[in-house]
Amino acid sequence: MEFRTIVDIEKPDFEIGPCEEMLFVGSCFADRIGKRFQEEKFRAVVNPFGVMYNPASILHTVERVAAAKTVFLTLGTNHVYRLKETGEIVDNCQKRPATLFDEEELTVDQCADYLQQAIDILREKNPDVHIVLTVSPIRYRKYGYHGSQLSKATLLLAVERLTVNCKPSTVNCKPSTVNYFPAYEIVNDELRDYRFYQDDMLHPSSQAVEYIWQRFSEVYLSDEARSFLKEWAPLKAALTHKPFDPASEDYKAFMDKTMLKIAALQKKYPTFAF
Repeated sequence: MEFRTIVDIEKPDFEIGPCEEMLFVGSCFADRIGKRFQEEKFRAVVNPFGVMYNPASILHTVERVAAAKTVFLTLGTNHVYRLKETGEIVDNCQKRPATLFDEEELTVDQCADYLQQAIDILREKNPDVHIVLTVSPIRYRKYGYHGSQLSKATLLLAVERLTVNCKPSTVNCKPSTVNYFPAYEIVNDELRDYRFYQDDMLHPSSQAVEYIWQRFSEVYLSDEARSFLKEWAPLKAALTHKPFDPASEDYKAFMDKTMLKIAALQKKYPTFAF
């Protein structure tokens, strides 16, 4: 008897290697997942210009960053803010008065267009790039819960156009380089319990983020990357260990031994930067 529904994750036609160069751009959910990759010593750049919630702002970041091998774009909302004076979509209101801006909801077509522009730029920078699109599971209370669902639905439909509905004959369309990871569905269908949320009952808890990391790792990471993680885990734990007496000879010997193991790991995995 099954007591929960499991979301199927389609196996992509690429794998992420150990310590690979990655770029994470998007909502605060991208922040949390990206930092998890950083902890595991992937060469991950995470929201270098701040959190970006909508497809237009994600495009603005992509225009300014260097190439990466794997790019993770997390969409939070289709709502944008335009500066009345110029009509431009801003990425951050910088605590300026709300009266200076007009709030607008992007359509499915507009969301898909901004994302396609971002994808085209990423391909220009690296023709072999792999792009993973995902929709943040975090709801927006300020829209009302129905409004939040409509916003997420708009994003999901836009993503669908760039993945499932993308045909090889379409100009600038390469389905194999754009993949969808169902973080939104995992939280809402597998983890349907408030114990998987923070105190605000909106943001996923650390346990939920860890579970999503595990699901992602099972499907996207190469065997070599998973082997690296197993070897890195005890060393990471040793480095975060808080000794009773940091000046003791025993602790110094323990750290010397740990650093020798790290040096050996660097020799085995040349891209491992410590």
